[in-house]
Amino acid sequence: MKIIWSDFSADVLAEIFNYYKENTSYAVAKKIKTNIFKATMQLIKYPASGQIEESLKHLGEEHRYLIENNYKIVYKQVNEGVLITDIFDTRQDPTKINALNRKSG
Repeated sequence: MKIIWSDFSADVLAEIFNYYKENTSYAVAKKIKTNIFKATMQLIKYPASGQIEESLKHLGEEHRYLIENNYKIVYKQVNEGVLITDIFDTRQDPTKINALNRKSG
């Protein structure tokens, strides 16, 4: 099983990294990014280990999520492996995960 990052999720991760780099330090930004990557490694052996993402259930794609610090790592299984579709800051209004301007795959 391999981990695949959607363009959207990679962009969100880059935004998170850049935000912390600008507002705290490079070291903090790198640690957050590294911890998010590490959290996804369990999906290689255990792709169904995350909880079902109830707010995306209407899509019928069986999105699941893992939590790393303040971030929800949203993913789904695809033929090629596990597709990371979004990195969602849990400090936001949870309904924003379905906002039209968020193209999470």
